[in-house]
Amino acid sequence: MLAAPAQGQTLRLATWDPGLTRDGPGLLLRDIERDDPQVLAAAQVIAALRPDAILLTGLDWDLDGRALAAFADLLKAQGHPLPHRHAGPPNRGVQTGHDLDGDGRAGQPRDAQGYGAFTGQSGLALLSRLPIASVTDHTAVLWRDMPGHRMPDGPHADVQRLSSSAHWDIALTTPAGPLHLLAMAATPPAFEPRNIARNHDEAAFWLDHLPDAPFAVIGNLNLDPVDGDGDPAALAALLAVTQDPEPRGAWQPPQTGPNADHQGDPALDTAEYDRPPGNLRLDYILPAQGLRVIDAGVLWPAPGDPLAEAVALASHRKLVWVDLDLE
Repeated sequence: MLAAPAQGQTLRLATWDPGLTRDGPGLLLRDIERDDPQVLAAAQVIAALRPDAILLTGLDWDLDGRALAAFADLLKAQGHPLPHRHAGPPNRGVQTGHDLDGDGRAGQPRDAQGYGAFTGQSGLALLSRLPIASVTDHTAVLWRDMPGHRMPDGPHADVQRLSSSAHWDIALTTPAGPLHLLAMAATPPAFEPRNIARNHDEAAFWLDHLPDAPFAVIGNLNLDPVDGDGDPAALAALLAVTQDPEPRGAWQPPQTGPNADHQGDPALDTAEYDRPPGNLRLDYILPAQGLRVIDAGVLWPAPGDPLAEAVALASHRKLVWVDLDLE
């Protein structure tokens, strides 16, 4: 059963990759305006959870913000207005002009600052009930300029940015004062040799940028601490300065096939794959140690639940939520 929505001094944060990305620019807006079933399912899921603020880690960005505005209108029509939003340009699809992956061809998706077939594909967006006081955007930081980075040697260090999508410090105005959301969506530690190092460094970046104020690291870290590929050292370091509410789903599919040899708790999984490496925990909300967590969960309903069909239709990723007591 879904927990009650946040009230009073309780703040409900959420993060989710809702699958609101398409194969070309403008196609997401087209589908929103056509009442595409997958888009409507994503809106239904968010409206059912009723977050006070949600970071979407898979929504195509456009210069005028038309797709995000149209999706916000869908949420309002479903009875859950989130009037404040931020969606700066991500690195995904922004071409570097270089052959970054060394395949002999420039201008391909892997030659962009972050993987993408067009500028803004599968970007980040924040929707909030609370006003946004400020945004500090670290998206343009060069990978080589990060202290202690693991960037492999190569000829393009002078152009390669750290963020595969974006790094934002978004300060929300709450009744208890500002709350900083340290938002990100990291590259998966797969597909290219450099991606393990980049995935690690994208998470480790926040260790040198923690605000002197209440905060929560939020988004798609694209790393399971136990199963799958990747180096969990940066995640472990983040957990040393935050707290892990360990959001759990109400249901998990049978742990067979690619899940059979997993060592992690399947209730913590947030991504569903029917091929290796199987289901993984990839999405996180890690509040600062001084914040009081009331409840947390992964929105993964059992078959037959009224929301199960919409959750399955919207995305293979599952929404993660955390309730904080700000009093």
